[in-house]
Formats: sequence, C-alpha cells, structure tokens
Amino acid sequence: MSGCRPALLPACALLLATLGLAGCFFSSSPSSPDLRTPSIPAPVAPSPSRISPSPPQPAEPSPPAAPPPPPPRENHLSAATRSLVTQAHTLTAHGDFDAASSTLDRALRIEPNNPLLWVEIGRLRLAENDAHQAEVCGRRALALASGDRGTEAQAGRLLADALRAQQRNQEAVEVERQPYMR
Repeated sequence: MSGCRPALLPACALLLATLGLAGCFFSSSPSSPDLRTPSIPAPVAPSPSRISPSPPQPAEPSPPAAPPPPPPRENHLSAATRSLVTQAHTLTAHGDFDAASSTLDRALRIEPNNPLLWVEIGRLRLAENDAHQAEVCGRRALALASGDRGTEAQAGRLLADALRAQQRNQEAVEVERQPYMR
C-alpha cells in the first residue's frame, strides 16, 4: 500500500477487501455454475411416446360477417339555397327563365355537390327545351345522390324525361327499370 496516504489507509484496505470478495463471487467452483458463460442445453429429440397428435383444425374459417348497411342518407337544402330555389320557382312561373337560371347558379355556388340543386337546374333546362343539358344535370344529380333513395328517384325521373325529350325512349325505359326508381 505504498500509494495510499496514511489517513486513507483504512479506506484503501476496505476497498481491496470488497474487491477481493467480489472476485470470489465470480470465480467458478465445482459446486456453483459459471455465471460468466451461459450454457446452452443440447437439443433433445422427442421420443415417439411423447409425441401427441395435433388437435383437430377447423375446416374453413367462416368469412367475417358483412358490415351493417349505412343508415339511409337524405339530402337537404340549406336555408340559403332553399330560399334561392323558391325564388327560382317564382321566376320560372312568371316565365323569366334567365333570372331563374341565374338564381339557381347562385344556389349552386353555395352547395355545388347537392343533387337536389342539380335536379332543379335540370327541370329548368327541360322547361327551356334544352333536353341535352337536362340529361347532363340528371346524370350529375344521380351520381351525387347515392344512398338517398328519394333524391335518386327524382334524378332518375329527370333523366328519363330528358331522354324522352330527345326521342331516346328505350334508354328512358331502362332508367325507369333501375332499383332506385321503384
């Protein structure tokens, strides 16, 4: 202990004793396992008497149940667009198709994806004798109305009327046979 100062001599002795005991703990002896190197047991093949048959497997997993259908959807006009549609009806009744068209265009800027507005515009186009544009509006309304049976039926009637106005009667009959028209 030549490197230790006389005042630190008891502390150095205690440290050396602690390290010595720790070294005994990690040394291997015949009665204790070696903790520094783990041993891996050799694989053992199962004996035939230990092999049990596997449990029976179910034949086929049943397919998952279909999710419930979504609740019926209903399209509505907002208060602003309802007011504009009412104005357009009044203008149409007075024969002012240009003002009615402008009014419905304003409503369409508020709710561009509302199929009820496309039905209204299509009806106006039929009143103006523009069956081709009425057909376009009917198809657009039908595409946007998915899930709302009432709106689908309105759009289908508009489409059938527009097709008949173009002398495309067979196509009109096919539209009327669709499930949403029943």
